[in-house]
Amino acid sequence: MTDAQMKFVELEKRRKQFLEEFDAALQAVAEETGIGNYFQDDEQTVYKIITPTGRYVKFDTVSYLRTKRADERQGTLSAKEAEEHGFEV
Repeated sequence: MTDAQMKFVELEKRRKQFLEEFDAALQAVAEETGIGNYFQDDEQTVYKIITPTGRYVKFDTVSYLRTKRADERQGTLSAKEAEEHGFEV
């Protein structure tokens, strides 16, 4: 196997556990903050907990949007919307 293939296999084996842990953490945040509410991390990224409209393969009952990080071109939550809700971005 190539290095890229070995890396893929290694990550694929951990993917299910990671996604289960991520979904549980997201659900806990949703229960804590409520759907439609916001929070901000230490790097000034703002997150909004939402109920998604749907996906092709897996339908999540809870998801999130977030502002872009410093090294990204754009996020899924606009800085304008975050600022309108009192966050400094």
